[in-house]
Amino acid sequence: MSADPTAKKTPLHDVHEGLGANLVDFAGYLMPLRYASETAEHQAVRTGAGLFDLSHMGEIFLSGPGAGAALDFALVGNLAPMPVGKARYTMICGHDGGVLDDLIVYRLADETWMVVANAANAAVVREALVERAAQFEAAVDDRSGSYALIALQGPRSQAILEGFTDAPLAGLKYYAILAGRVAGVDALIARTGYTGEDGFELFVDASDAVALWQALAAVDGVVPAGLSARDTLRLEAGMPLYGNELTGETTPFEAGLGRVVKLDKPGDFVGKTALAAQAQTPPGRRLVGLVARGRRAPRKGYQVVTSGGAPCGVVTSGAPSPTLGTPIALAYLDSGVEEEGLAVDVRGRPEPVDVVSLPFYKRSS
Repeated sequence: MSADPTAKKTPLHDVHEGLGANLVDFAGYLMPLRYASETAEHQAVRTGAGLFDLSHMGEIFLSGPGAGAALDFALVGNLAPMPVGKARYTMICGHDGGVLDDLIVYRLADETWMVVANAANAAVVREALVERAAQFEAAVDDRSGSYALIALQGPRSQAILEGFTDAPLAGLKYYAILAGRVAGVDALIARTGYTGEDGFELFVDASDAVALWQALAAVDGVVPAGLSARDTLRLEAGMPLYGNELTGETTPFEAGLGRVVKLDKPGDFVGKTALAAQAQTPPGRRLVGLVARGRRAPRKGYQVVTSGGAPCGVVTSGAPSPTLGTPIALAYLDSGVEEEGLAVDVRGRPEPVDVVSLPFYKRSS
């Protein structure tokens, strides 16, 4: 990837330039790939705290007495009963059951919800929500341009953040959100993240982003981290990436995420008929974890082959694992394939791999 001068800039763009970040075009935004060493950034999150700019993500609000019902119709999850202050991982699917995007939905008030979409899909999600909410008493408001999103991730994140806020962080459970002030800035404080570590995501007004970033970055041991570290962190945690593990041609059941599809929730929802049928039929492929026995890393698009050399799957994400010290990958395997004796075709040479349970890495409680 290389920088595109026409790409959008986040409110923290000048900060990244000042830090000497390697900026690349990601989902139409100039984003920091790394600041110095991606391995050091990765390890900082695993052992201390890393600071991420996620301001490219989409924040789409639904409000009104029918907002909960609109979300239940538009998305695959059962969201209307969710208490205020809670969050839920879910998906928006097409009528054929293909995944249009994976999302986190936060309930901010009785009649106010925030849907956080991946940057590359934010427009698709907004348009689908507008269309699907039209029959309900609900207004859709895309506020992506007004918000910055800063993530503080790692085992030290709570202790660090407590130095900047009076918000009751100790009582904030995983996948929950509250409003508070952080370093003198109004923020929505969510205990969510995409790294496999404890951490927080801070939604603030775009105009407050630089002040908040600089306050947090000034803490000894807080390391700015870019997209490369975020990718290896989420890969170790077995978390899917849209465009890799999830696509419009992928169903939640193939990805091992059928649990997020609530077929028993009241009423109809977009994709229900197709997803109900898919739930009754074993998928033709399944997402698995692979650990390479050698040093060469499987990469996206590489074929998985049997001991006889027959193609039987494809790698969706792969990289050397800084935490485990060995190459790892996520891959779709054809159903019925024997898991013993598999290899990944790495530039014409078979690299033996072992199929393992996900996630590759799980933090201690």
